[in-house]
Amino acid sequence: MNFVMMDQETHSGQVLVERGARAKLRFLESHLHEVLRGGPFTVPDTPGRDLTVVGVRDLPPKKGLSTAEGQARLLHDLASIELQAMELGVRTLIEFPGAPAEFRAELASVTADEGRHFGLCLDALEELGFPWGTFAAHTGLWQCVSSDDSLLDRIVIVHRYLEGSGLDASETILRRLRGVNARAALKPVEVIGHDEVAHVQFGSRWYHKLVEGDAAEDFRRRLDRLFARIPRRLEPINRELRLRAGFNSAEIDILQGVRGRFT
Repeated sequence: MNFVMMDQETHSGQVLVERGARAKLRFLESHLHEVLRGGPFTVPDTPGRDLTVVGVRDLPPKKGLSTAEGQARLLHDLASIELQAMELGVRTLIEFPGAPAEFRAELASVTADEGRHFGLCLDALEELGFPWGTFAAHTGLWQCVSSDDSLLDRIVIVHRYLEGSGLDASETILRRLRGVNARAALKPVEVIGHDEVAHVQFGSRWYHKLVEGDAAEDFRRRLDRLFARIPRRLEPINRELRLRAGFNSAEIDILQGVRGRFT
């Protein structure tokens, strides 16, 4: 869907259009209420940004986590992920006004959590002396979805694949941060890791509630069809966390097979 530029008064407060990071957070709660009421909002081709945006492969190499800059870069990348998760939640609410009311209310709550996570990362970056915008960022997660998605497509891509991948990486990141003096970086990563399980549970529960027929076979076919759009992930699957987040063994085996196609 193409975005047609509107005057400032018309689009002020719309989270997807707003460029400023802190402004997005200020507007989020009121915008979610408006979207839940079914207001007519437009989804831009690319969400507003107040920093340099590059392709995922064009991000510069990272420094080690033993340095403040390395910790800040990790947080900056994480902030970008949480921001896109927040924006994808808003986008789904706009693009699927006919989704079950309970789903929409729960998704709004998950989206508010993503905004809180983004704010924690912004605060920690400032504490480290590397504020938001010090580094470039990507919008690769936003590009994974399409206006042609079905609601089940969107749940699989965003909540079961993208957010699920965060479960696989979280314990390794926490272990590395705990091994160095990373107090500022550790708090937001711990909070996000804890909350992410419930977010993936949300996606798993609604996927199993809405899918028709054999859920495992649908999951396999859907991932095959969406494969070209999903990011390459190589870290081992955290089976324990995935099971806690509503995946079953068959679905985890399917994901393992998808990972094998990346190697």
